[in-house]
Amino acid sequence: MQTEYAEIAKSLQLYFDGFYNGDVAMLKRVFHPACHLSNASDGKLAHDDMETVYARVAGRASPARNNEIRRDAVLGIDVSGPVSALARVQIAIGPRLFTDYLNLLKIDGEWRIIAKVFSWVSLQAATQKQAAE
Repeated sequence: MQTEYAEIAKSLQLYFDGFYNGDVAMLKRVFHPACHLSNASDGKLAHDDMETVYARVAGRASPARNNEIRRDAVLGIDVSGPVSALARVQIAIGPRLFTDYLNLLKIDGEWRIIAKVFSWVSLQAATQKQAAE
């Protein structure tokens, strides 16, 4: 299982670097084209395909360009077998701290994100909460 963890961690680094740098080509290396991103932050389902996500990433200033502090964290990886896993990660973009649940499958020898469910809180509130703990 250690091999799977190392391989998944490598894929997660592409994920973190791609979002931090606003690098769509890098994100395309980790997201499967059939992936969808889902959340219900306002109580209603928001469900985006990858082309919508890539357009959003390409259309905004990246965290790197804005000199934002990186707050990437792998909170856990659950490997359920040689070809499927779930990773729970956090990443900050702008004023938001996202918690992402990434379903990964090993396809053609590469770990790819096939589904993402996420939520977010304000980065300021998360920082204040951590300081109080």
